[in-house]
Amino acid sequence: MRNKGIGDWIHRRRVKSAGVPALITGEDVVTYDVLADRIDRLANALAEGGVRAGDRIAYLGENHPAFLETLFAAGSLGAIFVPLNTRLAPPEIAFALWDSGATVLIYAHDLTELATTGSDSSAVTRWIVADAPSTDGPAEHLDEIIAGASPAHRDEPVDLVDPALILYTSGTTGHPKGALLTHQNMTWNSFNVLVDYDVTSETVALMISPIFHAASLGMGVLPTLLKGGTLVLETRFDAGRALELIEQHRITALSGVPTTYQMICEHPKWKTTDLSSLRSLTCGGSPVPTRVLDAYEERGLAFTGGYGMTETAPAASSLQARHSRPKAGSAGLPSFFTDVRIAGPHGEPLPPGEAGEIQIQGPNVIPQYWQRPEVNADAFADGDWFRSGDIGFLDDDGFLFITDRVKDMIISGGENVYPAEIEQVILELEAVGSVAVVGVQDEKWGEVPRAYIEVRDGYTLTEEEVKTHLAGRLARYKIPKSVVTMTDMPRTASGKIRKHQLRS
Repeated sequence: MRNKGIGDWIHRRRVKSAGVPALITGEDVVTYDVLADRIDRLANALAEGGVRAGDRIAYLGENHPAFLETLFAAGSLGAIFVPLNTRLAPPEIAFALWDSGATVLIYAHDLTELATTGSDSSAVTRWIVADAPSTDGPAEHLDEIIAGASPAHRDEPVDLVDPALILYTSGTTGHPKGALLTHQNMTWNSFNVLVDYDVTSETVALMISPIFHAASLGMGVLPTLLKGGTLVLETRFDAGRALELIEQHRITALSGVPTTYQMICEHPKWKTTDLSSLRSLTCGGSPVPTRVLDAYEERGLAFTGGYGMTETAPAASSLQARHSRPKAGSAGLPSFFTDVRIAGPHGEPLPPGEAGEIQIQGPNVIPQYWQRPEVNADAFADGDWFRSGDIGFLDDDGFLFITDRVKDMIISGGENVYPAEIEQVILELEAVGSVAVVGVQDEKWGEVPRAYIEVRDGYTLTEEEVKTHLAGRLARYKIPKSVVTMTDMPRTASGKIRKHQLRS
């Protein structure tokens, strides 16, 4: 065995789980042995096209078997998988492709324009359409490539410390960073999930959140496939459709953000749907509102939760269902193979009850950001403690509580939104003297961005003008839902904008 990474997982499941459904999409069922064969063929086709260990392969699409075929084929070759958020605007896709240096782009047919525009100035030399026959242009069709490739299994040398994925996450400087996750990160994160959430070979997980996010990929997809369970892939979330699938496929595991669960329990079919198969409800992003907890507890269901981020693959802590009420508001205990500490302003460990920066250590923590030496220097304390930038404390029982986000990050419908990125684009407007973006409470999305803008003398600026400027430059969920113009921005003595005052 030369491949010790995640790329060999499905090959090892080929015999153990032959005939067992690995993926269900609509009416299509793909068993583990069939999935393994398609992965081997795709790996061979990519290798014949020149892909080698360390090369980057990008994927642009919603939840689809081709996403996983590409992920594992890349891992079979020791190549690096680069999943792209389909909600990003063309300039954001272009940056990720350029920065990663991806040479192959596999994409969904309905995203052809985004894929074409985004790869104009990139290193991409091979375009593959995942889910429809190729049309005009250089694009090939995935099924045709797989059908014509060798079925031989490759056993390339891949070590656990080798890079497996680059996941792009917006940064406080306004420039996205590629979190470089290794095979070790993804493997040990899966171990954490198996221990903390009791995933089994009988698990049937409904994936209604995008699997290009670390949360869905690391908490749902990989642990379930590692154990030989079944994934039901949905391209887009619809509450009524989710309820139908739970009943139809006897779903045992569901994950999402508070908005997801709220929309499900408020749907007309909620009270009449058979939910008796559900065993695990995992919620992340922010605490579950009490009214949502009540609605699910009335149906005999309880939530597990936790805290994490892309850089921790993503689990850092977990809150078990039995603690959801007694430890309400907590992000739980550190994941089984992960350590969490609270550090003071000088890096000193703080005692229980005292708030400081949350720092995380473990084999699930990334070693670095992709080609960002200037960021890496500040990202770790004492060599291997990742500095989350979040503020929190541990109680006397070791439970983690989040009290503030140093990075000003906004969590909107489960998506991380960084104000600096939005501010940078708003400042392109000539009328803008200064700008501050903060999160405000929203009943549906949890939080949404709001822009406070100081307009320059002699200029006028409307909310509609700001939104029009941002449209096409930023993903829609990043565009402020409201804009407030001001004549005098609140500032500190040193001239910094007082964001906490704007929030209040």
